[in-house]
Amino acid sequence: QVQLVESGGGLVQAGGSLRLSCAASGRTFSGYAMGWFRRAPGKEREFVAAINWSGSNTYYADFVKGRFTISRDNAKNTVYLQMNSLKPEDTAVYYCATGTSSVLAVRPAHYDYWGQGTQVTVSS
Repeated sequence: QVQLVESGGGLVQAGGSLRLSCAASGRTFSGYAMGWFRRAPGKEREFVAAINWSGSNTYYADFVKGRFTISRDNAKNTVYLQMNSLKPEDTAVYYCATGTSSVLAVRPAHYDYWGQGTQVTVSS
C-alpha cells in the first residue's frame, strides 16, 4: 500500500515562504516521478510542479515559475516544494502524487497515488 503524507502547510503573509514535504512509503520511491497539485476553493485541481525520478528534470506551471522549487531526496523517500514570494492566489490545498513512470508528467491521469493534502493560506 502506497502512502503519501504531506506536511508544512500553514498560514503565511503575502511575500512569505513555506516548504512543503511529502513523505512516501510502500513503493520504490526513486523509480517514479513525483508531482505537486493544488485545489483552491471553488476551483478545479491544477498542476503546480513535477520532478522526474532522479531529480534531474523539473517542470512548473507558469504561475509558479521563479517562485516555487520542487526537489526530492530519494534516500529519505521525500519530495519537497519550496514556495517563495507567496501570493494570496496561492491559497489552496496542496497535494503530492506519485507518477506512473519515472518520467515527469503534468496531467493528473499520469499519477496514481495521492496524499491527503495540506492547507496553504496566504493572507494579504
